[in-house]
Amino acid sequence: MVLLTFIRQFTSHLAVAALAATAFFSAPAVHAQEWLEVRSPDGRLEVDFAVDKGEAVYRASFKGKPIIDRSLLGFRFKDREPLVSGLMLSDTRRTSTDASWEQPWGERRVVRDQSNGLVATVKAPDGRSLRIEFRVFDDGFGFRYVLPGETSDRFVINDEATQFAFAQNYRAWWIPAYREKFSEYEYSRSALSALPAVQTPLTLEGDGVVMAVHEAALVDYASMNLRLVADNTKILKADLSPWSNGDLVRGHGGLVTPWRAVLVADSAAKLADSTLILNLNEPNRLGDASWAKPMKYIGIFWGMHIGKYTWGSGPDHGATTARALQYIDWAATHGIPGVLFEGWNKGWDAPQWWLNGHSRFIQNEAAADFDMDAVAAHAKARGVEIVGHHETGAQVQDYLRQLEPALDYYDRYGIKAIKLGYVGTRHDMVEWPDGQYAVENFQKVVEAAAKHHIAVFPHEPVKDTGLRRTWPNLMSREGARGQEYNGGSPDTGNSPDHLAIVPFTRMLSGPFEYTPGVFNFDYRDKRPINRVPSTLAQQLALFVVIYSPVQMAVDLPENYEGNPAFQFICDVPTDWEQSRTLAGQIGEYVVTARQARSGKDWFLGALTNDTARNLSVPLDFLEPGKRYEAQIYADGPGADWRTAPERILMQRKIVTARSVLTLSLASGGGQAIRFRAL
Repeated sequence: MVLLTFIRQFTSHLAVAALAATAFFSAPAVHAQEWLEVRSPDGRLEVDFAVDKGEAVYRASFKGKPIIDRSLLGFRFKDREPLVSGLMLSDTRRTSTDASWEQPWGERRVVRDQSNGLVATVKAPDGRSLRIEFRVFDDGFGFRYVLPGETSDRFVINDEATQFAFAQNYRAWWIPAYREKFSEYEYSRSALSALPAVQTPLTLEGDGVVMAVHEAALVDYASMNLRLVADNTKILKADLSPWSNGDLVRGHGGLVTPWRAVLVADSAAKLADSTLILNLNEPNRLGDASWAKPMKYIGIFWGMHIGKYTWGSGPDHGATTARALQYIDWAATHGIPGVLFEGWNKGWDAPQWWLNGHSRFIQNEAAADFDMDAVAAHAKARGVEIVGHHETGAQVQDYLRQLEPALDYYDRYGIKAIKLGYVGTRHDMVEWPDGQYAVENFQKVVEAAAKHHIAVFPHEPVKDTGLRRTWPNLMSREGARGQEYNGGSPDTGNSPDHLAIVPFTRMLSGPFEYTPGVFNFDYRDKRPINRVPSTLAQQLALFVVIYSPVQMAVDLPENYEGNPAFQFICDVPTDWEQSRTLAGQIGEYVVTARQARSGKDWFLGALTNDTARNLSVPLDFLEPGKRYEAQIYADGPGADWRTAPERILMQRKIVTARSVLTLSLASGGGQAIRFRAL
């Protein structure tokens, strides 16, 4: 750990000597409107805090320009006086951290945690106190509340007063909150002042700054959405997903909220590389988590979405013993570590199982035509991992009752990873899938799986807030419109600009299990209105652009067979030494480079929206003085996602860190490159 010592003068009345890691001081109450300043280590980002006219407030500026004006902090309660007005500052404490920590897996092996901070305690007239903690990094800032209390003390929060009063009417990229499909919407663009209630991350851009509002370390609390305090304003406030009776958060004893996080950068590419959300989470609690393995896998999955197979029993059942054995053999032959079998267990034949109230899944009993003993034995003999699958139908209590027997069942067969599903509009028919009810119960699953050394990657999840740092068995999530929409289940496909937006929005929260790798673009016999809005080269590029430690090569094995482009999927890792977003504009294009974990090779992925374009990319991320063979998978002549998506051009050339490549991207196209060190 690198220790940082600094001294900063705040006012003529206050001087601070901040010791490394967790230095602090206490001071008497500060007069109203006396702002306490906290600057990022590089000095470009400033966050100020004050108690002004009895209100706890903050503001922020970046490179000398205001980005957030005076914004309110505090709480209102159901059965006690609010902590919003009449407050006095009773104590302050300065903090500073400069350390590095290592991820057991991730988009970068080493993460630097460097920040300056302030802890302020305010008191209400009745003596109750509220602690507000700020941490300011080069790539943004976070703050959270700490409510002290006795164990027997129970309360209900009915409003978190947190505001984000933006200094300008920035352009906003967003998905709506409180909708039936939860987070599975395409992103819209509008002025900040025209927003409905929206989910986070919310991305904003304009006037030389790109920002995102999100939260970190969401545990035992309700998810934070955002809404305008009034129409045509620039002021957003926290809007917590409620319980079914209207309560927002139920607490007892002390309460530590998630961090309210604002990511800040001067370009979209730099925003995409932020480590703020991870750094605001607690360190790894699992110790050695080497059993949570990054990997590629194939699965009996895409066939159901394109209508070839079914989840339930019958002549077209996908997850049969025979098909499972075939998939295992194919994976072993092609060096793919894992295979997923969706629809392997009992319960899929229940009418409309995806509707709340109709879940009948049995998580430790196989369907009649699936022999788990034979499948598991064959997988072990071929050296292939089985990826388990639990669909809950959003019937959470039913699933929790079965959880331990289900985990014991997978232990028996050596299954160490589970894809989870929470298909349904409400949990247990009544609760929002991102409210405190969902957050608490999801955490139970993560911790129970960790005790069994089982990794999980949930679909229809509570949004990612960086908890993978604390619980490394929580490896990836869906939480957005994935590839399945292109297959026709459950809806029409995504637009060509979708994947040029998510690196700057959804992926700011964490890994995204999109399930890339479609090679066959014609399945109109079953899905006449659906298309995959990309070229083959873009499908390869997604293995680099869309980060996930578990990457499913989604297409049917027979569609990969004999296609030389499949070599890139075999070569590309899922665990990285370092990652860099080289260029990008939200909704237009993105170029990403990643270096293999503990290796010398680099991989590059680039994609564009509906507009064909040429991009000039310097290769200065490569090691100086070294020669590399660039193995290039590019859009071929005449490639176009609508008319000729499968056309691909493969070539090789020698490059160095001084080289500059011109990437020619077709409409909906992309390019994938392996730089093999020579």
